[in-house]
Amino acid sequence: MKSLSVIKEEVARITSQAGEVVLSFYQDAEAFKVREKTPDNPVTEADLAADALLKEKLKELLPAAGWLSEETGDNPARLDKELVWVVDPLDGTKEFVMGIPEFTISVALCQNGRPVVGVIFNPVTSELFAAAAGEGLTLNNQPIAVSNRSRLTGALVEASRSERKRGEFAPFEEQLEIRTMGSVAYKLARLAAGLSDATWSRGPKHEWDICAGVLLIEEGGGRCVNLDNRPFQFNQPFPKVNGIVADNGHLHDEVVALLAPHRDTVRKEKRIEERDQKQATRVEGSR
Repeated sequence: MKSLSVIKEEVARITSQAGEVVLSFYQDAEAFKVREKTPDNPVTEADLAADALLKEKLKELLPAAGWLSEETGDNPARLDKELVWVVDPLDGTKEFVMGIPEFTISVALCQNGRPVVGVIFNPVTSELFAAAAGEGLTLNNQPIAVSNRSRLTGALVEASRSERKRGEFAPFEEQLEIRTMGSVAYKLARLAAGLSDATWSRGPKHEWDICAGVLLIEEGGGRCVNLDNRPFQFNQPFPKVNGIVADNGHLHDEVVALLAPHRDTVRKEKRIEERDQKQATRVEGSR
């Protein structure tokens, strides 16, 4: 296998190409169709076109690697692969549809369940965040790192539009500076680059939402864990995680403590959890 540094550069190039595809749709918003995969979960022709390009180019780069993408039917063969691409071809589709430039293309390469290459690209702002394990983080090829803030009161936290609208950040408004931001991957990349101090989501997230961002934050010097304060292990039979808590590392213990009393107030998704468990069992059983 090529070195991670070389793979990162190739992934950055391919992700930029996918960004050009997405941008071509964004600049002609009346030309693309939108449909709902599930309620409040849109997909567009841009998602599918970017996914097709990424799958073709990334599989050429590492033919032996498995594939996990939001817009591709899952294949349990990935579970037996040492290397797996974990891809969201357009994270922040709702922002894309609304014309808000807070969406990204997110690509990660996992090795034995841990991300070793991560690239997140916002094609409108031309921000390219990239990292390889052990090599640090860059923004447009310039070294960058998390913020150095060590006091939680007044910290800048970026929040999902939908979660903020539901009131999930209301308990924290007085203590923190809350700023609305789109794509999950974009929030994680911005945190990694020191553009915010923390972010979290107490609802379930798919692996493709966060995989690249987890590596970016870790390489930038921050912390990124699930709601149980445990590290992530990717390429699971059903690729969904128990929320996400990310910060600059200096604030980690305080952020975890802040969220602890509010865990039971998050929206309940029992039927989704039950469905996920059944699907995970089916995927594992088909191996």
